[in-house]
Amino acid sequence: MNTKKQRPSASRPLLVVISGPSGVGKDAVITKMKGGALPFHHVITMTTRPQRAGERDGIDYYFVSTERFHEMARNNELLEWAKVYDHWYGVPKQQVKQALAKGQDVVVKTDVQGAATIKHLLPQAVCIFLMPASTEELAARLRQRHSESSLSLELRLKTVEEEMRSLPMFDYVVMNRQDSLDVAVSHINAIITAEECRVPPRAIEL
Repeated sequence: MNTKKQRPSASRPLLVVISGPSGVGKDAVITKMKGGALPFHHVITMTTRPQRAGERDGIDYYFVSTERFHEMARNNELLEWAKVYDHWYGVPKQQVKQALAKGQDVVVKTDVQGAATIKHLLPQAVCIFLMPASTEELAARLRQRHSESSLSLELRLKTVEEEMRSLPMFDYVVMNRQDSLDVAVSHINAIITAEECRVPPRAIEL
C-alpha cells in the first residue's frame, strides 16, 4: 500500500531549501524526511571536499575534482555554488529541473549563502533555516564528527553568528534540538503541507 500523501491537485511543485549552520543536522533531517509520508526529490549536492568515512558518492554527495566542478559552473550546470571552508559546494541544476518537470516537490540542502543565492534567483522557493538550540550544542555536534580541527571548529562557530543575521531572508525557522529530530522533521513537514495548500500557489520557473 502506498502510504505517501498526495499533493493537492491545484498546487504546483515546491522548491524547499533547507539551510543552517554546519553541524546543525541538515543531513539527518533530510534522511528522516525520506522515510516519511511526504514524497519529494532530494537534490544531491556536488562538492570538492574529501569524502568522509561512511559517506557514499552519489548518495551523500557527488564528490568531484576542483577542475570538474569549475567546468560545470562555467557551463551553467549549477543552480548555485559557493566556496565554504576551503571547499566548493554546488547544486546541480538539471536535477532540480527534471524533478519539477515531473511535478515532484524538490528539497535542496545548502549553506546560508547558497540559500541567499537561490532565493534571489527563485523568490518563490520555500527557505527554511534549521537552528541549533545553542552554540554549545552545535559545538558538541561538530566535535562528535571528529572531522574538525580546533581551528576549523572555532571558525565554524564564529560563522554561526554571521549566519544568524541572515534569518530575515528565510521564510521559516525550525529548531533542531539534540535528540529531538522527530520534532524538527514534523515541523518541516507541516510547513510543506501548508505551502501545498497555499492560495495562490508558489510557482517555480527555472
